[in-house]
Amino acid sequence: MQRRSFLTGLAAATTLAATRSPLAAAPAPKLKIALGYDNFAVRAMQWKAPALIDYAAQLKCDSLLISDLDAYESLDDTALRAVRAKAEAAGVQLYAGSWSICPTSKTFRPNRGTAEEHLRLGLRVSKALGSPVFRVVLGNMEDRKTEGGIQARIRDTVAVLKACRADAKAAGVKIAIENHAGDMHSWELRDLIKAAGEDFVGANIDSGNAAWTLEDPHDVLETLGPVTLCSSLRDEMIWETPDGATVQWTAAGDGLIDWKRYAARWAQLCPKVPIMIETISGGPREFKYKQPEFWQHYDKRPDKLAKFEALAKRGKPIPVAFKPPADPKDRPAATQAFQKADLEKSLSYLRREIGLGLKT
Repeated sequence: MQRRSFLTGLAAATTLAATRSPLAAAPAPKLKIALGYDNFAVRAMQWKAPALIDYAAQLKCDSLLISDLDAYESLDDTALRAVRAKAEAAGVQLYAGSWSICPTSKTFRPNRGTAEEHLRLGLRVSKALGSPVFRVVLGNMEDRKTEGGIQARIRDTVAVLKACRADAKAAGVKIAIENHAGDMHSWELRDLIKAAGEDFVGANIDSGNAAWTLEDPHDVLETLGPVTLCSSLRDEMIWETPDGATVQWTAAGDGLIDWKRYAARWAQLCPKVPIMIETISGGPREFKYKQPEFWQHYDKRPDKLAKFEALAKRGKPIPVAFKPPADPKDRPAATQAFQKADLEKSLSYLRREIGLGLKT
């Protein structure tokens, strides 16, 4: 009986070992790439900077992009230095940001003064916070339809950047322009950076927005990686439709990005730049690029489009990630819970499966 019990136990232990082999259970090797989040991922929380820092610390993030100036109770240098001290105590590197600095963009708002005044304000804020960059945008896809098209808006943005070059140099802060909401193809943003000056301007790379200009996010990394200073990343599912393709953003690991390959290339192109997650899951958008009129406003490059189409062929329709409750009173809490869960899911996946993050 004792021998039978021993053999039964040994068999069970062997089976358990086979299902939990060291190779299968071992976490992904560390890549020494910082991991963080963009506060827009949890926009429904309406948190100010201190609460955003506390959440970053709770999630063991290395970095935090606060992508709008309204997140600060005060833009006074003394108040900003207090925010910086709180982040430093939590071991979180702050990155500062704001929105459009293109004075002729449909998205530009004069609430921070002129475009140049807005940019100079952001540089001062960034310096006080200890942020190495100030992230901004040109606009969105509607700017492609304005007089002169996106090239005119690029020239206007370059003029603002050049006017503030001395301010950026004096502050020791670089300006990171995002490929934002379908405004610029990656090569157009690369041209903008070159025209303004790579000594003080670079990219805030957005993998989700890459699909809104009909580009493969891996290919966008190849173009923008060498000049990338900051990031706002998410995954995406893409699938074919009769008129083109539909794009739906997802949590990391739920879309078509090969994160192991993406992170490995990131480590080669911009290893000192943190990977910061900006989940905005849901909201499928169709791009009817098979209709000739679509290309009136976009730069059609067959080699780039072919890579996007290859992704779409691999993709499949997925349900909308979040549907607000029918009762309006229940929507705020439900939206907040979904946004937090979606971000945390992405961060967990990238730590566990890809080995991102500097903290244990």
